[in-house]
Amino acid sequence: FFFHADPGIRDPLWSRGLGDVYKRQDKELVFRAIESALVTAAKKHYGEEAEVDFVIDREKGGIIGGVDGQPLDYEEVIGRIGAQTAKQVIIQKVREAERDVLVEEYASMQDDLISGMVRQHEGGATIVNLGRLDAILPRSEQIPGESHHANERVRAMITEVRTQGNRVKVVLSRTRPLLVQRLFEQEIPEIADGVINIDSISREPGYRSKVAVSSIDQRVDCVGACVGVRGNRIKNIVDELAGERIDIVRFDEDPQVLIRNALQPAEVDEVILCQMMGRAIVLVREDQLSLAIGRRGQNVRLASKLCGWDIEIMTQEELEEQIEGAVAGYCKLDGVDEELANRLVGEGYLSYDDLSVIEPDDLMEMGGLNEEQVDHIVNQAEEEAAKAEAIAEEKKRLQREQARLEAESGVVATPPVTETPSATEAEASAGTNAEASPDADAPTEAGGEEPS
Repeated sequence: FFFHADPGIRDPLWSRGLGDVYKRQDKELVFRAIESALVTAAKKHYGEEAEVDFVIDREKGGIIGGVDGQPLDYEEVIGRIGAQTAKQVIIQKVREAERDVLVEEYASMQDDLISGMVRQHEGGATIVNLGRLDAILPRSEQIPGESHHANERVRAMITEVRTQGNRVKVVLSRTRPLLVQRLFEQEIPEIADGVINIDSISREPGYRSKVAVSSIDQRVDCVGACVGVRGNRIKNIVDELAGERIDIVRFDEDPQVLIRNALQPAEVDEVILCQMMGRAIVLVREDQLSLAIGRRGQNVRLASKLCGWDIEIMTQEELEEQIEGAVAGYCKLDGVDEELANRLVGEGYLSYDDLSVIEPDDLMEMGGLNEEQVDHIVNQAEEEAAKAEAIAEEKKRLQREQARLEAESGVVATPPVTETPSATEAEASAGTNAEASPDADAPTEAGGEEPS
């Protein structure tokens, strides 16, 4: 109708573009866009207050118009300027429709794996072409130490799709644990078929992941199927994740068994579950301590996330010392007798910090106390925890000062004499800090060792 109204604005590129949109979009959408454009153009002639209406015959293409209840011939009111206005309205409507279609298309693929071509880098972020649009892979969603080059094909997971004006913004990620699951589903047919289930994943991108798997068919070894012959299946996943090591763990409904499996290859002597605290105390031999904790606590940290329990690694001797110190410390609190102290320790409350966050109802039930007595006990625990923390901070400060003096003088300085906190304070405030242990890392599936 534009060409009939004013042949002077004939634009082959525009007509071809509208034809492409007509093929890709819903036909009704194009009809509505043209009707809206005609209304906008007519109001330029009759004023914004006029009641203008246009209807296009969907079968024959005829246009019926009206203004304030009177018939209207669009050819009489739409000249060159009106046609240009209508053209812009249709372009805008079509672009909005294309945007909505893209949003719907990529939103349906959210949390799925997608492949694209790296186009360029912008301020640390990587722009990835997905075919119909460009997506962004932010620096925070890239695997640490990984770099991407132009024209490199990269696989990532769609994490967010939203509109940004007339554009669609798609955010990708290569750091989410779900990415590992999607790679497992692609590389291992038994998982795609539902024979093997991925029950839990914990991940520290670029370093290490733990994947708990189980099989619904007893004849299928879930761990062996994921590793593959000579580790070929897991190797493909490791290569895609820039060498990230992956431990494959056999899942079990029993938390004690699952925690043992999650801490492999370390040998666990006993797992004590403290249900009220959501804590698992894992006892190991002295020679297994560093293996269970892992480098900078990585092994126990990932195992905790995998199992959903706060795991503390210690030896039998350390546990006995903590129990003895905690009972003695609790008995010093006003309102706590030895029986209540033993019950608290039995539930896993081994420090003043633990006691300061106990649920009042739980403490009332264990000790037969009223609300006022519970508040008094908790307040004392908070004060003692603060004192122990202050002592620990002062000790760290003195150690840093000592290290600085040694570095300046080149002579080993005599350790400063400080007030040593009682065993009760030290044990009740500190406990075993698995996160800080700088021990050697454990072998993993990715390295080619036996499946853990």
